[in-house]
Amino acid sequence: MDMMPYPSTVESAVSASDPGVADLETMSLEDLETLADAAREIALCNRVLAKTGDNVVGEILRGAGPFYEWRHYPANDVYDSEYHSQYYYHAHPPEERVDGEHGHFHTFMRPLGMPPGVVPAPLPDLQVDEDGNGALSHLIGISMDKAGRPIRLFTTNRWVTGETWYQAEDVIRMLDGFAVDHARPSWPANRWLTALLRLYKPQIVDLLRQRDVTIARHAASHPGVNVFEDRGLEVTSEVRIDLEERLASVEAAARRARRRDRKAQALG
Repeated sequence: MDMMPYPSTVESAVSASDPGVADLETMSLEDLETLADAAREIALCNRVLAKTGDNVVGEILRGAGPFYEWRHYPANDVYDSEYHSQYYYHAHPPEERVDGEHGHFHTFMRPLGMPPGVVPAPLPDLQVDEDGNGALSHLIGISMDKAGRPIRLFTTNRWVTGETWYQAEDVIRMLDGFAVDHARPSWPANRWLTALLRLYKPQIVDLLRQRDVTIARHAASHPGVNVFEDRGLEVTSEVRIDLEERLASVEAAARRARRRDRKAQALG
């Protein structure tokens, strides 16, 4: 999955707005509790790392020596052989980074971790998965600032990571299965990243659907071009995020939902 340098000019992606508090108010108590569990996990990881002046990006880069653009960190990526989830961190040259970005995570699911019935999109250039676990799907990219805080979620065109293409609804089905549950390169970083995909699942779902809209629009306006290999289309959807605000909003919404649930039970 070695990535090629991005062009300096690309077609604009679909930009989303963070659903924020309004969408939280419409969620079921069960869904809010899932988000609240993820919020607490992230807060725990942040607290433990902060006690020693660390953050998740520093954990991934620890002991790696000089930080080189385009190189995957850690080398050979992080792969959980139980859940078949994978990720790496890297950075583009400064002139190609979004405002405030240091680098970003790319997260993936491999076929052995995908739900039953999920298959690649039937594209003309679909490659045969010889070993049965090579046709991986990109889930979401996570931009990080220099302080190790997440600032943006984004999806990409196929060529960017060399993934196999799956329809958005199938990728959405993969999200709950993403987990990295081992100690290397960093137990808190692995737990943090796993929880972040839970915390922002509603936004990721929207971004994946917008990704397919962007692809369809680009294909319609560029007849005769293989849209999935078009270097003129890189980022297909994105949204800026504020983790501290999200943590607080989720906890507050969960508390309100619990009160409503208790009141409803009391009224019987």
